[in-house]
Amino acid sequence: MQPIHVSDFADLAVGEGNERVDRIVDAIGPETYSYRGLVQELARILGVRRPIVFVPAPLGYAAGWLLGKLLRDVLITRDEVEGLMQGLLATRSQPTGRTKLSSWAQEHATTLGRRYATELGRRKDRRVAYVNAK
Repeated sequence: MQPIHVSDFADLAVGEGNERVDRIVDAIGPETYSYRGLVQELARILGVRRPIVFVPAPLGYAAGWLLGKLLRDVLITRDEVEGLMQGLLATRSQPTGRTKLSSWAQEHATTLGRRYATELGRRKDRRVAYVNAK
């Protein structure tokens, strides 16, 4: 995975929109992680220990689906699981974003992960979801 910060993504979108040229651009940040590497890096930054358990992809999806039902959210989709398994979440392109996830996470470590932000909730009422996320 090559996460890109929302501000970097917005800058990219505006810049590309001003170009008036049809092209495909990989919107990616400057750091590349495996899924396991991302979890390990965030745990290190947050100073927490979390066991990483390997399970077959269908079982991982089923667990995510079940937790999603309990939380009334969508935690992971079949397409996301397939993309992870096929290595489709990284490219060889040059990064288009400048903000490193590791640096951002370090700056926000005291609040990162303290509150659950529901994906579906943000889509239903963006004003309330983003006000509560501050």
